[in-house]
Amino acid sequence: MADPTPRTRMDDVTVERVLRVVEAIPPGRVAAYGEVGRIVGVGPRLVGRILRTWGSSVPWWRVTNSYGDHPLLARALPHWRSEGITVKPNGRGCRIEDFGADLEQLRRDAAPALAALEEISAQDAAEAAQGAGADADR
Repeated sequence: MADPTPRTRMDDVTVERVLRVVEAIPPGRVAAYGEVGRIVGVGPRLVGRILRTWGSSVPWWRVTNSYGDHPLLARALPHWRSEGITVKPNGRGCRIEDFGADLEQLRRDAAPALAALEEISAQDAAEAAQGAGADADR
């Protein structure tokens, strides 16, 4: 089940949600941009933009297109080799049937990090609302 709140913007919370799901993909497994997006509640293109901009600190090489192809395969290969992911015969990526992450398990593994992020986000919103109320009283 996707996040009930659809996110269409690249705000800080959405960026963090994507990065935390990517961090939860186990070594030796991959997930497609769209699969990460469904867990977070965004589209695959936004997942790609977020990874391109902020993904250097997470295992970006574990995110592929729906065919298992990777746009940065040459850079991903050393990581894939160390994790046991093999390249399919066409040389563009891996067989998602063989190396795809269990999406329900990925959702469960990412849930604590996403819940903590939502709690922080809610606290920040409450503090901002209190601050706005204090400004109105002046």
